[in-house]
Amino acid sequence: MWRLIVRRLLMSVPLLGVVSLLTFVLTALTPGDTARTILGESYTPEGYAQLRHQLGLDRPLIAQYGDWLAGAVRGDLGISPISGLNVSDQIVSRMGTTLSLAIVTTALATVFGVALGVMSAVRGGAIGRFVDVLSLTGFALPNFWFALVLVTVFAVHLRLLPATGYVPISASASGWARSLILPVVALAVHAVAVIAKQTRDGMLETLSRDFVFSLRANGASEVSVVFRHALRNAAIPVVTVIGLLVVNLLGGVVLIEAVFAMPGLGGLAVDATLQHDVPVIQGVAVTFTVMVVLVNLLVDLTYGWLNPKVRTS
Repeated sequence: MWRLIVRRLLMSVPLLGVVSLLTFVLTALTPGDTARTILGESYTPEGYAQLRHQLGLDRPLIAQYGDWLAGAVRGDLGISPISGLNVSDQIVSRMGTTLSLAIVTTALATVFGVALGVMSAVRGGAIGRFVDVLSLTGFALPNFWFALVLVTVFAVHLRLLPATGYVPISASASGWARSLILPVVALAVHAVAVIAKQTRDGMLETLSRDFVFSLRANGASEVSVVFRHALRNAAIPVVTVIGLLVVNLLGGVVLIEAVFAMPGLGGLAVDATLQHDVPVIQGVAVTFTVMVVLVNLLVDLTYGWLNPKVRTS
């Protein structure tokens, strides 16, 4: 298992390098630059050239990237030329919001999705049709539109939940939970639909295998057959889907944070892009990439737990 972890981490190093390089080059090629953002609309060519020289923007791109990479390897993501704040501090201050959204959404979607999928496979009938309808609805509804509907109904008309903002759990556990309900529901509908559909299909295929009939013929309880044997055998594709959903959530969080005015990494990335704040854009891109690497590593470890044969591959 440790060999698997080390191998996956070593494989992630080139990925981080490629992502950071592409992000730097694509950002540099977009119209505008940091100097124009700082100076505003009225500036002289001399002042513009002087500021570009002070910021090092007149140097070759490879030299600028090399300086950033040298600092990033030491754990220094630089200073934002727009705000003057340390990039790492900005990311850390906003990471709690994004992680709360992603973790809570994934946990709830997994619980409800797997439960619905198992019940649909075992009982069928109305529950099976409900899962089909939920899947179609979850695929069709854009999460940002659904988020606006939730705000209109539960925050504006019913006034049951806050429409915007985020309360850290360290400040108030109840306030933290209330601030997450609407954005988590907006993100979770699609995830629940996908997980439920995958779980049901996997369970139906597993329950039709010969070993399940043998277990039942030998007197194994239905609970043991369903949860100990069938669900474990059907779990690997479900885990794969959950891993992909978590990665997609990191993209969906950007829109949801904007709808609910939550101070997360998505909002930080959007603001930095509008201001052409290269160090912040680089820092957020690398942070999201690290999250994706960790999610994939967790998926691989779960594979090993579910199927010991994977540990030796």
